[in-house]
Amino acid sequence: MFSFSRLTWQWSITAEVFSLNNLFVGLLMALSVQFEEATTAKERSKICKVGAFSCGLSMCNQHTIVIYVLCIVLWVSSRLFRERELTLSNALKLSFCFLAGCLPYLYLPISAYLNKARWTWGDQTSFKGFMTHLLREEYGTFSLAKLENGSSTTDVLLFQVTHMKMELSLVVQVFAIMACVCCAVRPKTEKSQLIWLFTSMLLTYSFFFAWRANLDISKPLFKGVVERFWMQSNAVIVVLAGFGFSLLFFLGEIFIGNSRMIYSLEWLLAAVLVTAQIYSNYSVCDQSNNKIVDRFAMNLLSSMPPDAIILLRGDLPGNSLRYMHHCEGIRPDITLVDQEMMTYHWYLPKLAKHLPGVTFPGDRWNPVEGPLPDGTITFNLHHFLKVNRHKDTFVCIGLHEGDPTWKKDYSLWPWGSCDKLVSSKVPFDPEMWVEHTQNLYNWTEEYGRFDSSSWELIANEEMWQARMKTAFFLFDLAETGSTSAQEKAKLYTLAYKLYKEIVSTYKTHPVNWHKNYAIACERVLHLHPAREDPEVLLLEIIKHFRLYLEKAAEDPQQSSILQAIKHMKKELREVRKLKKAARRRPA
Repeated sequence: MFSFSRLTWQWSITAEVFSLNNLFVGLLMALSVQFEEATTAKERSKICKVGAFSCGLSMCNQHTIVIYVLCIVLWVSSRLFRERELTLSNALKLSFCFLAGCLPYLYLPISAYLNKARWTWGDQTSFKGFMTHLLREEYGTFSLAKLENGSSTTDVLLFQVTHMKMELSLVVQVFAIMACVCCAVRPKTEKSQLIWLFTSMLLTYSFFFAWRANLDISKPLFKGVVERFWMQSNAVIVVLAGFGFSLLFFLGEIFIGNSRMIYSLEWLLAAVLVTAQIYSNYSVCDQSNNKIVDRFAMNLLSSMPPDAIILLRGDLPGNSLRYMHHCEGIRPDITLVDQEMMTYHWYLPKLAKHLPGVTFPGDRWNPVEGPLPDGTITFNLHHFLKVNRHKDTFVCIGLHEGDPTWKKDYSLWPWGSCDKLVSSKVPFDPEMWVEHTQNLYNWTEEYGRFDSSSWELIANEEMWQARMKTAFFLFDLAETGSTSAQEKAKLYTLAYKLYKEIVSTYKTHPVNWHKNYAIACERVLHLHPAREDPEVLLLEIIKHFRLYLEKAAEDPQQSSILQAIKHMKKELREVRKLKKAARRRPA
């Protein structure tokens, strides 16, 4: 049930820490069972050493397992103490085994010292740097993000219980509760100590994680980030359910007496539950043809001119482009620079030498230039662009809001999902830019076919919105730019034509296209002299505002849009009256 749940299945075919963490959780629980069943001091000693090593090794993979490790260590220590086996010698041996399991951490200072990795996080050559990385201080120790305005602990816990039912089914929850209730009613039940151990692990972890999960789970993407950590609690739930399941048929055997029939029913029910789980999740979890993120990164990289600099921002473009560039060797002529990382004190000292062809006018990116008390020289984005003006520089996706210095001499021109930083001295030719950027990508994925909590949805959304980005830019330039009336009319008309083309080409598309197209039609409607048939424009405005409201009913501008529709209907009647009168007029 656990292995074929949607969540476990999804993250078992993804290059992430969670599948290995599931293995370690299962291993620690299996060792706990073996320890409980051990009958001699020698057996317990052997299992403890393997367990201590496994605890250390598991903590090298994911920090959240420390909750389970602490619960198991306390339980094992109490058992050893009762058996008079918790000696100083044993404690030292177990500590040594635990530290041996932590040996993979040695890779961090060795790698930092050699400085050969083209992408890394932090500087672990010092003890402080090592501890900063170990405790994830730059993100917040035992937190999911720097922000502190996530959902409440109660909301996260309630959502976890609901989510557990969807992932594992109500039957599994009932079996788990049955095991706990039976253990409470009959404390001498076989494996009661293990049931209490696993229950304490589950409750401690669930409350602790709900307290520290500082993301707003009402947002689908953040919910997807949070739910990955519930696999650790789900693993315990299914083990408790296994106890309850076994107990049910044990009681059945006592009351019915036909052990062969009970044994057959037990296997049959287990097979039915697992088969149902596979059947319900296979279509969702079959990702054999899913290459969305791969194609997203390939399209972005292939669209870039030779020797370009890409200033990356965000997990999706950052991780996908870095993987294709560093691991697959795609576009070795391009240089990838992480915007967020440039603000960290260790980034440029460690990685600048792996970014050939890029000049950094200091040690760290900061809106305020100058030397810091520790000798660090900071530089702003304007200075960075100035010393790298010999290269084309792009931002993917978006630019760090904290540094507006670039606006003095540069502009952002749309380049698909990305933007190009262009000197303000370069004149903008709208027709040329439309021709240059209209067919940057080869994207054939249909709109809206991915789960709202997936990165595939974000990648697909970015590529679809890229289709209208130039139209939006031209419209915004007409609205805010200090250009002549003739130039504004030209920009409005061009934006209208681009919107019209994409809206009519694709049957299903982002809902905001309807609104943007309707507004573009309205601007063209009031141009003098008229560029398009007013009746056609009014019909398009009414149609697409209506379509927008059908799909975006919660838009705060709903009342204004309804008022606009009412006004456009009135104008349409006037236009039709004028046309009718013109037809009646003698030639």
